Amino acid sequence: MRPDILNPLFAEISLFKGIGPALARPLERLGLARAVDVAFHIPVSWVDRHLTDELDMADAGRVIGTMLTPVDYRASGSPRAPFRVQAIDKRANVVSLVYFGKNSAWPRKLLPLNEPKFVSGKLEAYGDALQMVHPDYVLPPEEAATVPARESVYGLSEGLTNNRMRDIAGQALARAPELPEWIEPSLLARKDWPAWKDALARVHADPSDAKARERLAYDEIFAGQLALMLVRQSSRRRRGVPIEGDGRLRAMLKLPFAPTGAQRRAIGEIEGDMAQATPMLRLLQGDVGSGKTLVALMALLNAVEAGMQGAMLAPTEILARQHYETLRKMASGLPIEIAILTGREKGKVREATLMGLADGSIHILVGTHAIFQEAVQYKALGLAVIDEQHRFGVAQRMMLASKAERSPHLLVMTATPIPRTLTLTYYGEMDVSRLDEMPPGRQPIQTVVMAASRLDEVVDALARHVESGGQAYWVCPLVEESETSDQAAAEMRAETLRQRFGDRVGLVHGKMKGADKDAAMEAFAANRTQILVATTVIEVGVDVPNSSLIIIEGAERFGLAQLHQLRGRVGRGDKPSVCLLLRGNALGETSRARLALMRETNDGFRIAEEDLKLRGAGEVLGTRQSGEAELKVATPEHVAALVDAARDDAHLLIERDGGLDSARGQAARICLYLFEKDAAVGLLRGG
Repeated sequence: MRPDILNPLFAEISLFKGIGPALARPLERLGLARAVDVAFHIPVSWVDRHLTDELDMADAGRVIGTMLTPVDYRASGSPRAPFRVQAIDKRANVVSLVYFGKNSAWPRKLLPLNEPKFVSGKLEAYGDALQMVHPDYVLPPEEAATVPARESVYGLSEGLTNNRMRDIAGQALARAPELPEWIEPSLLARKDWPAWKDALARVHADPSDAKARERLAYDEIFAGQLALMLVRQSSRRRRGVPIEGDGRLRAMLKLPFAPTGAQRRAIGEIEGDMAQATPMLRLLQGDVGSGKTLVALMALLNAVEAGMQGAMLAPTEILARQHYETLRKMASGLPIEIAILTGREKGKVREATLMGLADGSIHILVGTHAIFQEAVQYKALGLAVIDEQHRFGVAQRMMLASKAERSPHLLVMTATPIPRTLTLTYYGEMDVSRLDEMPPGRQPIQTVVMAASRLDEVVDALARHVESGGQAYWVCPLVEESETSDQAAAEMRAETLRQRFGDRVGLVHGKMKGADKDAAMEAFAANRTQILVATTVIEVGVDVPNSSLIIIEGAERFGLAQLHQLRGRVGRGDKPSVCLLLRGNALGETSRARLALMRETNDGFRIAEEDLKLRGAGEVLGTRQSGEAELKVATPEHVAALVDAARDDAHLLIERDGGLDSARGQAARICLYLFEKDAAVGLLRGG
């Protein structure tokens, strides 16, 4: 149960003064539903307001505040044209106050002629004249002192003004209680951080207050580290089943080449973990094509040899079906039964699978989150492998663990190389194995950047590639983070390519039905189509060795890690491969740096570190798309600077300072609830 002291902060903002249906919508778009959401909606920048007695062209581009007297109204005949209020300062210098889309009665009421007003806004040069579009403040002279010289600027959504947001933030801060201190006293003194409530008030009043911002970032990182430690402590207390296979199934595998040193090392670490009574919690990180599936299969066979079952969980149906086919191919000739279960398996097929799991005749199950459902019962689940870990939350991991009388061993895999600081932040409860060398035979991928204006040349090159027997992916750009418009972009591109290549063009996007998606993928894998137009649904795991060309349209709109994932769809066969990045003409500095790095390196771990500098942690991990909570306050820079101290502090609390039952521990519980990491407290109780 949430501590009572936090209840005011978790109140719905519908209780706030002045929030009706019209304001509720933009607030909802920003994810602001409760006082605590608003409290952590920290300003993104600030405005320094220049207070002046008279207008000056030299101040154009600055936010000013000054006394003005309206002297004339200028209305145009067109409803689209702005309404202008001509105003003068004390020396009769003229400025035009411009209002778009407003009923002219409103500015007239706000700015009656010949009545002095304090006006503030951004002063702009308009030819030789001065103007101010939609002033931020228009107040009676006696209220001028209420306007701050430095003003916080918030992230907004259409229908919400900065003034309104500041008022809502004020109401949220008024609900913030004084909280007991959870930070270790010597660390607090050394860092010279303010108390929690003071830090919150300070950062809203002045977003440049680095100490206040750092304190709040630390609290969030500390809550995450403490939660991960509690999860680890809880899982270490659970009893698992020691698993030691006899190697007979693994000896029967016919591998095309010997495992790399990195694969052998990872397999050894996993087998060592599985032999313990404490359930394994291991993260397997491997760059695109580094051979994670073989490592997973070895672990699954180890479980089957010991009389247990294995489950492999994938984030999408496409990937689940591909893992199913890959495992079956790799394990062909072995006396084991591998089955698949997704949301699409229905009726008798589904019933037969459920029965096979319950009676133990199915040894390995591959599937999507459908394998979590209550109807799915295993005879003896010994190992769960989760692919693309960041698409699943801790809660789902725990749900899978509940499928066995004793906790199964857990291996989670990601093809997104994760920087060290993020590994600690998101996976601190896990041991880590890294596959940092490539299997022999992987072809180098040449990366080329071209302007979109050369599209005709690209299509001609694609025609030559297809005529010579090759296959290619054509990935359509992310459009305003909207799946629907991504889908439209893919459909349009497929249509234009079909005009030249006919039915050799396939199409796959996230909005297609599962069966249609599978049919399109299967046609491409079987070389019945030579060009596959796709959205980013092909980002992870799709494996067609004959495809040695990928064209990524609008490449500047993708993050580095995503471009690297997409590039990994080629270079899987015996032909040299090309990744062609089509860029727009107007490139920002970040986009330019991103594309240059893609040309320069194929090292996923280096790319991940650079991506973290250029973007947020939530985007690097894919959590922004998957809905998993990203950091509210801390930036990647905060994480890099503070995660070690937060981990040490959490460790001190548990090992030296009496854990959650001590006075500091009780305060730390409040911190966990504040950042909604309280599931860890429940785990500790349920343990």
